[in-house]
Amino acid sequence: MAAFKQLRLPPLPTIRDLVRLYRLRALKQLSQNFLMDERITDRIVRAAGNIQNHYVCEVGPGPGGITRSIIKNKPRKLIVVEKDPRFIPTLELLKEACEGSSQMDIEIGDIRSYNFEKGFETCKKSNWYEAPPPIHLIGNLPFNVSTNLIIRWLQSISEKSSAWSFGRSSMTLTFQKEVAERITAQVSDKQRCRLSVMCQFWCEVNHKFTIPGSAFLPKPDVDVGVVTLIPKTQPLVTLPFKMVEKILRSIFNMRQKASMKGAQTLFPPEERDFLGFKLFQLADVDSRARPFEITNEEFARICYAYKIICDEHPNVETYNFRGPKIQID
Repeated sequence: MAAFKQLRLPPLPTIRDLVRLYRLRALKQLSQNFLMDERITDRIVRAAGNIQNHYVCEVGPGPGGITRSIIKNKPRKLIVVEKDPRFIPTLELLKEACEGSSQMDIEIGDIRSYNFEKGFETCKKSNWYEAPPPIHLIGNLPFNVSTNLIIRWLQSISEKSSAWSFGRSSMTLTFQKEVAERITAQVSDKQRCRLSVMCQFWCEVNHKFTIPGSAFLPKPDVDVGVVTLIPKTQPLVTLPFKMVEKILRSIFNMRQKASMKGAQTLFPPEERDFLGFKLFQLADVDSRARPFEITNEEFARICYAYKIICDEHPNVETYNFRGPKIQID
């Protein structure tokens, strides 16, 4: 097989020069940090695997650093979704540069409301249990939306909707280093949390490499981790997403205490002791273990045990210990 040749872009100003030319100052309220080093943006795109003739959505391209590295790899279609219209001129330059090689669409708006089904409508859907579709989500995520965004996408994965209505579309994303470590944290790791378990329930996760903060403009106070997430053919749980999130949130709410403490808040006060004990008994999990000491498989059993209890006690599923307390005469 012949070696793949990257697209040679026509002469363009560097990202650093474009930032100066268009006076593009990073906005703190949008949590913007520009990635300037093309060697690093190339490495991010390589972490996504083969994207030649594939469909790519880039989240928050900004002035277009990662965008350049993507179009050099000749995707069939590249959609860039950018909230800040100040970047339209620099993105238009790249769109012109890749004409004849890749279709590039520039969408100005919030990625959280972007319609992936419409954007990828010409892509053939894949069976969930076969190879992933030729769809990749790539992005240097703003720190202020990264956790919220990945939770939203995990829900879409669980429902096989949005970008995942086409199959097991992959993600290659940047997070604050600490968040990247949480996503991939294993049992007993000091960073293990609700996000760790949720990501690992539905995806194969891999912390690819760390980018020093000095590679960004302006330099953030933290380093940045590049993480790939590929949906599993068989998730560890097939229960409703909101139910699973509620269980994990309650248990990890008391991270340093025995798991029973947090789990008991899933139940009304008058049933707390009995049903808390029953939850761990059904799941065959040690209730004295702290949340970060529990494996993904054990958490899955806890989730299914909770579903059994909800079926037997219908009032439990809607119970919210943070909600208003109802007084009974």
